[in-house]
Parts: sequence; C-alpha cells; structure tokens
Amino acid sequence: MPFKLIIELSDRDLRHFRRELKRAREAVGIADDDEIVAAAADLIETLKRTELPDFIGTRLASLETLLAMLSDPDWNLDDEERSPVLAALAYACDPEDIIPDDIPGIGLLDDAVMIELVFRELRHEIAAYEDFRRYRAALPRRSLLRKDPGMLAAKIAKRRTQLMTRMRRRRADERRKGPR
Repeated sequence: MPFKLIIELSDRDLRHFRRELKRAREAVGIADDDEIVAAAADLIETLKRTELPDFIGTRLASLETLLAMLSDPDWNLDDEERSPVLAALAYACDPEDIIPDDIPGIGLLDDAVMIELVFRELRHEIAAYEDFRRYRAALPRRSLLRKDPGMLAAKIAKRRTQLMTRMRRRRADERRKGPR
C-alpha cells in the first residue's frame, strides 16, 4: 500500500537548501564543466542499474534532462544559464552532501529535494529546452528538410533563438514580479 508523505519546506528550510546549492555552485567554479558532466552521466548510469526508491527513480528523468541541456550541441546556454544546471549536477554527484548518499533508503532524499528545487528555479529553461527537443525531433519527418541539411540547421537555429528569447523574457519577468 503506497504511503504519501507531504513535506512542507519552510522559508528557513528553503534558505538552507539554497545555501547548499550555492556551495555547490561555488564548487562548480573550481571544477571543470566536463568533469561535472561526466560525473553526472556516470551517476545516472549507476542509478539506472540500481534498485531505487520510487521517489528517486521518478526524479532520475529530471536529472537526465539537466544533463541533456548541458550536453546538447544544438542548445547553447550561456555561462549564467549553465551555472545553476552545473551546480545541481555537482550537488547530485557529491556523495557527502546534506545526507550522505550511502545511507540506505534515505541517502538520496536530499538530492531528490534539491532536484525539485532546481527544477522549479529553472522551469522556464527546462520548458524551452523540452519544446526545442520536441520541435527538433519532428523536423526530420519533412522530406524537404532531410534533403537540405543547411535548411534543417537554419530552422533549428531559428527555433532555438525564439525559445531562448522566450525563456529569458519569462525569467526576467519573474525576477521583476517575483515567483508565482
């Protein structure tokens, strides 16, 4: 029988998690991006081979999306946009975070919370990237585009620019008005 646990994080709790994420972001500053991406890819592959609690397994796809955003050659995030994604991946890869990852059953609980917080923080970036992936996946079905790689690249670039403009506008609006 499933057991639903709802945890309400207070402002104090959120500040604590944000401090931890900030610490991870600072660590990103001294770590190589490629090392973080490689460590995150290794972590994801390891987790896929592990019997995980459902509350972690359901967030694994979220972690994969963050990794894909950084690794996708057609989706060029600037340094300011890459930083929080790298920080989230660095946090997830740190086995000695708030709850050490090797504690059976709960070791990844803080990672799940952090992934949720980062996904909320980056919702505009993630929505734009997911729209971009759907658009790009649909393009090759059009025969004219398959015959002209230059046209395909131009269409992808145009859509990427539109989505990144939307993403940045929404983020700026939210900062001005405050989160909803």
